[in-house]
Amino acid sequence: MKSGRFGFLIFLVLFCFVSFFFLIISTDVIALVEEIQKREPLITVSYKEHVIHLVRRLQEKLGEKKDHKFYLFKVLKTHILPLTNVAFNKSGSRFITGSYDRTCKVWDTASGEELCTLEGHRNVVYAIAFNNPYGDKIATGSFDKTCKLWSTETGKCYHTFRGHSAEIVCLSFNLQSTLLATGSMDTTAKLWDIEKGEEIVTLSGHSAEIIALSFNTTGDRIITGSFDHRVAVWDVGTGRILHTLMGHRGEISSAQFNWDCSLIVTGSMDKTCMLWNAMTGTHIATLIGHSDEILDVCFDYAGQRIATASADGSARVYNAETRKCIAKLEGHGSEISKVCFNPKGNCILTASSDKTARLWDAATGHCLQILEGHTDEIFSCAFNYKGDIIITGSKDNTCRIWH
Repeated sequence: MKSGRFGFLIFLVLFCFVSFFFLIISTDVIALVEEIQKREPLITVSYKEHVIHLVRRLQEKLGEKKDHKFYLFKVLKTHILPLTNVAFNKSGSRFITGSYDRTCKVWDTASGEELCTLEGHRNVVYAIAFNNPYGDKIATGSFDKTCKLWSTETGKCYHTFRGHSAEIVCLSFNLQSTLLATGSMDTTAKLWDIEKGEEIVTLSGHSAEIIALSFNTTGDRIITGSFDHRVAVWDVGTGRILHTLMGHRGEISSAQFNWDCSLIVTGSMDKTCMLWNAMTGTHIATLIGHSDEILDVCFDYAGQRIATASADGSARVYNAETRKCIAKLEGHGSEISKVCFNPKGNCILTASSDKTARLWDAATGHCLQILEGHTDEIFSCAFNYKGDIIITGSKDNTCRIWH
C-alpha cells in the first residue's frame, strides 16, 4: 500500500513539471531529476532511478512525430436505442457506452467485441465513467435518479447510490478512486464512499440544475457548474462552499481544474469562457471571441492552453498565461459539442453536429484530418492515454474506433 501511494505521488509530481518538460526535450535527464529533487521532497534517493526512467519515457513521447494519420478500424452498432456517452479507460484497452436503452456496455477496443452489459437501471443511462487511472470500476448515472458502481471485470453491481430526487446528469471519480461525485437536476451534488457504498455529504447551494462537476487532482476540492449561471468550489472534507464563481450571464456548460489545481476554466451559454484563481476564487480573465454559446472547455495536460468549443461552429485555443487567443479552429459546418487535447497537447480533437470529427494543430489551428463516416451528429469523442486511438460516438447509434 505504501509503495502504491508513493507511486501515485511520483506520478503527480512529474505531471506538475510537464510544462517544464515541453520546453526541454533535449535536456540532460539526470540534471533535470536532481533539480526536481531540490524542489520536491517526495522524490527521495530510493525513487530517483524510477523518476529518471519516467522522464526518459516522457522525453521519448514528446519527441515523437505529430503527423499521425488515423484510419477507421471498427464501426460498432452498440445499442438498440440512442447513445448518450462514451468513455475510455486509461490505457484505451476498453471503453464504455451509455444509452437510452437503460444499459451501459463494456467493449474491448482491440477486437471491437462486447465484454458485458451492465443492466439494472430503470431509465436512461446518461453519465458514465471509469475510475481512471485504475479502471477496475465503472460508475453509471441515470435518469432513474440513481447511480450504480460496477466491477469492470465481472459486471457485478457493487452498490446502488440512492438519494437524488431528480435525474443524474454528471458524475466523476476522484483521482484517488475513493470518492464518487454525482450531479443532478435536483440542484444538488452528492459525494459517495466507494468502498462503503454510503453517502458522505450533499452539496447544497445551487438554485438550478447541476450539469457539470470535476474534482481537482489532489482530491480536496470539487467544482460544480449550474444552470443558475454559477460555479461553486467545495471543500471535499467538509462539504462546505469555499468560493462561488459569479460573472457569467448564462447557464454553465462546462467547468474544469487544470492539473496543478491553480486554475479553473468555465464555459457558458453567454458565449464566454472565464478563467479563475482556484485558491482564492477571484476572476482572472474573460476569454471572448465566440459568437454563440460555448458548449465545452478544457485544459491541456500541462495547463498551458485552454480549448473552447462553440455552437458557432468554431473552436479556439487560448494561452492560459497571457489569456490571448492563439488559434482559431474553423471548418466545421455546424456546432461543436466536444473538444479535447491529445495527451501531448499538440493536437486537438473536436466533435460536431456536421457528422464529422476533426483533428487540429493546437499551435496553428490548421486542420490536420477530417474523420468522416458517421451519418448523424457526433456528440462525443476521446483520445486514449497514449493518444494513438480515438473513439467517436454519434446519434447514428454507432461508435467508431480510429487507429
